[in-house]
Amino acid sequence: MIEWNIQSRAAACESCAQPFTDKQPLHTLLFDEPPELRRMDVCEACWQNQFSQGVRDRKGFVSHWQTVYEAPVPVPDPIHKDTAESLLRKLIQQNDPRYAPAGYILAVMLERKRILKVKEQIVRDGRRVFIYEQPKSGDLFTIADPNLRLDQLEQVQRDVAQLLEQGLNPTPPQSDAPSPPAAQIPAKENEPAPAS
Repeated sequence: MIEWNIQSRAAACESCAQPFTDKQPLHTLLFDEPPELRRMDVCEACWQNQFSQGVRDRKGFVSHWQTVYEAPVPVPDPIHKDTAESLLRKLIQQNDPRYAPAGYILAVMLERKRILKVKEQIVRDGRRVFIYEQPKSGDLFTIADPNLRLDQLEQVQRDVAQLLEQGLNPTPPQSDAPSPPAAQIPAKENEPAPAS
């Protein structure tokens, strides 16, 4: 079983249901509620009135941080190769164990490029799990450490490069029959045959 999960930043306070406005400070709480981690985003007023005192004592509390809400900007759907972040999202949606090492490497790459930030590191079922946040969108990614050995790294790096180049589900050719070479295409009447 893969421990991946994405939780987006809420558009409204989960306590009072008041929508967040652009650049509004908010608090994010993380709770371990098996079988998954649960994110809770609350406004400053609800934080002060309900959560600031004793939140660490609540059952399942994992982490807390303060952030700023950024209103989502509509993004056109570009038709180009996958970026590391879009590929990671696709791998998480697939939830296929064979892509766990590639997903982990992509998350580390995105962390090094400062696209993802590690918010917490926990141990679940004896495995290390990293909780990443994408600061612009507020999305949380939980990525389990696949405990890669040094002798596996080269193959995983090749797999990641291939996935970035070809995508997760490369589109098959239009026809199964190969196109004949130009020299084998018969010439039309009154037209000279192509030179060999």
